[in-house]
Amino acid sequence: MTAMVVVGFGLAVGALIGCIGIGGVLLVPSLTFVGGVPIHDSVSASMFGYLFSGSMSAWIFARRGSIDWASAAWLSAGAMPAAFLGAVLAAGTRAEILEALIAAFVIYAGLRSLRRATGGAARSNLTTNASLVLIGAATGIGSAMSGTGGPLLLVPTLMWLNLPILQVIGLGQAIQVPIGALATAGNMVYGRIDFAFAGLLAVALLLGSLIGARLAHVVPTTFLTRLVGTVMLGVGALMALRSLHALAT
Repeated sequence: MTAMVVVGFGLAVGALIGCIGIGGVLLVPSLTFVGGVPIHDSVSASMFGYLFSGSMSAWIFARRGSIDWASAAWLSAGAMPAAFLGAVLAAGTRAEILEALIAAFVIYAGLRSLRRATGGAARSNLTTNASLVLIGAATGIGSAMSGTGGPLLLVPTLMWLNLPILQVIGLGQAIQVPIGALATAGNMVYGRIDFAFAGLLAVALLLGSLIGARLAHVVPTTFLTRLVGTVMLGVGALMALRSLHALAT
């Protein structure tokens, strides 16, 4: 895969992550199916890149007062050890099984995004601290295994709880950092990381997230949420068919 293609994917996905939280779900499939990068390399490089895109987006959202830091801390408490475990599990999991897991996550996120786009009014209260830890743990292990970043599972879950959209996206940005850090640590110890490839991807994701995070506060999110939800359903369906075919042969 050429550097320009990697940068293009990174910029596009980073912009989606910064703007609506969900975008990393498209990165691993793009690198794997379009670019031909082995799925384990795609996952580890993506998790490394989310360290930088998450830091940039969280900084911008924090400046706008769009992050509930107390809730972010409880989510991170569950996500960090789970992300390390997820990276360890991913290193020993067959590529076809990883693809099937990613497909399930993609379809789930797409359905939740479309549901949220047509939902009613949001409320401002979060759930209990214990529930936040459990949500963080599920987000951490699923994200590290699939290479999709924290927002993929967290944003749809919090949307289902009918929270304000900017609060949801802000928490999704914040949780990328601890998940990316612990997943990268797990990949370094038990897996593998191509740091030249991961570094280039990280720069592109960072620049894209800078653009997306600024757009999130000025562009209507309903249209973007519907668009990304539709795209994710299509990508998820194609991935599911491919992984099922590979497992059956």
